[in-house]
Amino acid sequence: MTARVNEPEHASGNASRMDHPADASAGSRWGLLADRDFRLLWAGQTISKAGSSITTVALPLVAVVELNASPLAVGLLTAAIWVPWLVLGLPAGVWVGRLPRRRLMITCDVVMGLSFTIVPVAAWLHALTMVHLMVVAMLSGIASVFFSAAYQVYLPELVSSRDLIEANAKLQGSASVAQVAGPGVGGLAAQAFGAVSGLLADAATFIISATTLVLMRRNRAAEPQSSKRASEAVSGKPAPGTGKLRTDIADGFRFIVRDPYLRAITAFGAAANLALTAYQSIVILYLVRELHVGAGLVGPLAAVGALGGVLGAAVARPLCRCLGTARGVVIVQLAATPFAFLIPLASPGPGIALFVLGSTVLVAGVVAGNVVFASFRQAYAPPEMLSRMITFAMTINHSSIPLGGLLGGGLGTLIGLRATLWTTAAMLVAACGILLAGPIVLHRDLPTAPKAPAAESV
Repeated sequence: MTARVNEPEHASGNASRMDHPADASAGSRWGLLADRDFRLLWAGQTISKAGSSITTVALPLVAVVELNASPLAVGLLTAAIWVPWLVLGLPAGVWVGRLPRRRLMITCDVVMGLSFTIVPVAAWLHALTMVHLMVVAMLSGIASVFFSAAYQVYLPELVSSRDLIEANAKLQGSASVAQVAGPGVGGLAAQAFGAVSGLLADAATFIISATTLVLMRRNRAAEPQSSKRASEAVSGKPAPGTGKLRTDIADGFRFIVRDPYLRAITAFGAAANLALTAYQSIVILYLVRELHVGAGLVGPLAAVGALGGVLGAAVARPLCRCLGTARGVVIVQLAATPFAFLIPLASPGPGIALFVLGSTVLVAGVVAGNVVFASFRQAYAPPEMLSRMITFAMTINHSSIPLGGLLGGGLGTLIGLRATLWTTAAMLVAACGILLAGPIVLHRDLPTAPKAPAAESV
């Protein structure tokens, strides 16, 4: 869940993150939206998320409606989007730390925009096959690996650490709003113009996102590189994050594995993503074949859970203030995940209300957790370790997603769609045990910096 407080600032190592022009907007009633560069990032990502949410409906609909795909084929299609994380996730963390983040994000947006034009073109030429869909899913997945890593690292370079909860809440909240509208638009467009039309709309949103990034004035993503080169020139040794690829990957791995907070959060994210993706990979089939929903309503019903995302983003900051970042996120997960059991209880007609309620509350918990956990990671790591730590955590979390797609498709074929949803709901509840077993439940707030090893004292 990939899946983000008025926290104290880092005592050491991260002071440079506090000197941002965005701080000048702190007194504004608009908060970070008063800052032009953040506003451009927010607008571009909101539009891009709307396009991506259209694709979550359009891509499987193309497979089901145009190509009569089986549950297993739809599961494979979902998995193909996330497979690149298995291969490229770890080295991407190192490369992102060495490249200008904004320029890399622009390149990825353009690649994804061009990729999603392939399917409509193939459909118009009457040559569309599952191979085309798999290739597009894989290409977009590769670009997404680099964009997601760069985006997570770029945000704490754009805003101060004390504003990360607000920044992530605004981005997650607007993304949830986009996810409400996107699938609805995708479903209606599929009914009116054909399923492939949604993919063309998504391609356009990536170009819009790239344009907003180009219009940004500050180029903070290039600053870490110059400081690393200066450090290397003075010391005569490679600066952190500029050594051998294997060594840098190993450093990021050790940083995650040795830290009890990062270890627990990463394991929880991986387990939750496995269950959530298994659910998501068959939810379109469930709506169409079990609840007998028409194509025009598939999108709105698939997106209704995103309303919970708006709620989750809205309550994240006040919840953290009231209960603390650690205690609040645990309580939210324990309260929200059992609502997943309402989804397989749904039935055609009025019984669809159970699907709506279950998915809404479940997504609210997911998004609130995303806001807290993402902000924690971005403020917790030393700057030289940030890209590797974030990308390693994302790789572990996202690596379970293709497995979830295969699991959902496989179980849907073997035991049926409704039984699969019961299984995924049980898996989500069981994943909360990882948080309960870690150190998070022992504290009111998550820490803002790792503890220095005792051996380092003189």
